[in-house]
Amino acid sequence: MEFETVRRPKASERFETFAWLYMRVSGLLLILMVLAHFRIMHLYYGVEHIDFSVVAARYGTPFWRIYDLVLVLLAVTHGMNGAKMIIDDYVHPRGWRTAVLSLVWAIGFIFLVMGGFTILTFGTH
Repeated sequence: MEFETVRRPKASERFETFAWLYMRVSGLLLILMVLAHFRIMHLYYGVEHIDFSVVAARYGTPFWRIYDLVLVLLAVTHGMNGAKMIIDDYVHPRGWRTAVLSLVWAIGFIFLVMGGFTILTFGTH
């Protein structure tokens, strides 16, 4: 009886598997969270009634700040992961791929910082 050796996946293969799974999970969460956000902000309040006071009242509770932070985090990282997959498919020279991926990660980081800063400091003086 012979035993087959099972090859351990490389770190890059594990990362790609995680990235594939993350796209599915984050996409589902984004759909559910965006639909809830749309229902509350556009159907419950109505676009014509949304102003600073509505957003300030909403952000008066930690739940809505965390909800919006998670929404921004999921949206930006989901988009960055999608851009990474497209870049991997179409940008073949290693140097160019590294440069473009670095640019995508830098822009994504800037968006995360700006979104988080805006949500966390909204209404504070």
